[in-house]
Amino acid sequence: MTSSHRFTFASPTTDTRALHVVKADDLTAFLSGPGAGWAGWLRATGFEAGLGDCRVLPDASGGVAAAVVGLGTAQARRRLRFGLAKAVAALPAGDWALTGDLTGPEKTEAALGWLLAGYRFDRYRPGRKVADRPLLVCPEGVDAARLIAMAEGEALTRDLINTPAQDLGPEELEGALMGLADRFGAKARAICGEALLDQNFPMIHAVGRASPRAPRLLDLRWGTDGPALTLVGKGVCFDTGGLNLKPSSGMNLMKKDMGGAATVLGLAQMIMALKLPLRLRVLIPAVENVVAGNALKPKDILTSRKGLTVEVNDTDAEGRLVLADALALACEEDTDLLISMATLTGAARVAVGPDLAPFYTDDADLAAALEAGAIAGCDPAWRMPLHDAYETVIEPGIADLDNAPGFGFAGSITAALFLRRFVDARRYIHFDIYGHTPTDQPARPKGGVGQGARALLCALPAMLKLEAA
Repeated sequence: MTSSHRFTFASPTTDTRALHVVKADDLTAFLSGPGAGWAGWLRATGFEAGLGDCRVLPDASGGVAAAVVGLGTAQARRRLRFGLAKAVAALPAGDWALTGDLTGPEKTEAALGWLLAGYRFDRYRPGRKVADRPLLVCPEGVDAARLIAMAEGEALTRDLINTPAQDLGPEELEGALMGLADRFGAKARAICGEALLDQNFPMIHAVGRASPRAPRLLDLRWGTDGPALTLVGKGVCFDTGGLNLKPSSGMNLMKKDMGGAATVLGLAQMIMALKLPLRLRVLIPAVENVVAGNALKPKDILTSRKGLTVEVNDTDAEGRLVLADALALACEEDTDLLISMATLTGAARVAVGPDLAPFYTDDADLAAALEAGAIAGCDPAWRMPLHDAYETVIEPGIADLDNAPGFGFAGSITAALFLRRFVDARRYIHFDIYGHTPTDQPARPKGGVGQGARALLCALPAMLKLEAA
């Protein structure tokens, strides 16, 4: 599976119309200056330059001459990303160019939001008519190729998360990875079913063995020069909770439990499309966590690829088990940066909500680069503490580690500490993402969403000291 979405910017022509962007503080100046000819119309329609508030401006014959969209107040812009993307639904088809006093970051956010607002998930509504959408001329000074790569990688992530488990199991996730490998000339392999035991991935096998859709470890490599980057994504294509069965309310969104895998695939696509000068490896443990007679049982003790033993105190804490084997594999060769991404804990949502991507790292320089990348990529992230005092919580006594300690607190932190036990790489970042937008937002419709990928893309030059990116 590869995303069919293709994003583009318009080329300026004589038919390109102006889209005036006006901050709330500058409305009076606009109405007495560039917008003087439409001042009466705009006042009569209640235009106050609120963030995303858009008006089409008529010409003398009643046709469309231009349009104006509000950029709101500074406070409104802090509260809502991609507010200008509201204009995409309000404007008629055609080519539009932004005019107004915009900073470089504001131009980038506007252009990226415009592209992302063009995403639609219509796989299950093939007969639905979609109106032609307005196209934007890429603002001066904005890297169009970079934003298109971001939008297309994000579309792949959203498509994968939005697809129901009936059509996206471990085999189909493998197909998505193989599709990327074919498109960008990467090398890829899959280790499936009983071969996981033969090649020492016991915890991936244990979690996925109850499903008729065989578990597998997916491995993609791309690039021959530059620093080494390894991405590991949780690929639990559906999570019933196993024998510790989830209630129906907790199971409804579990098609998104492969959101970590979807996000690293989207990021990998961005990296390869932009031809970043690095060596990329992507590892995805792809499984379904379902119920059958041979399902993993509470209190089972597993021996991991790394040799650490794990007491299974909750079969619904399966994501960290499959990630552990993949992280151990990743650390069997040198890598300059290791990143894991997973829809791992509900505790992370309680801590930061659905809009922030919490991340963990012991490296202050990596954290600083990522925080800057989050701003540049309009992709908010928040550093969480790897609090060493909680290490004893994940040690059950009967085995080396406990996959679901009964501590009752700090669930996202203890999960990150669990994963860190399987990491030997010096530079490591773990993301505990949500992968879902619960309500429609500008440029982010309700449903699957990538978190952290754009922040990482923007941070990689600093993290890996890339010569050109």
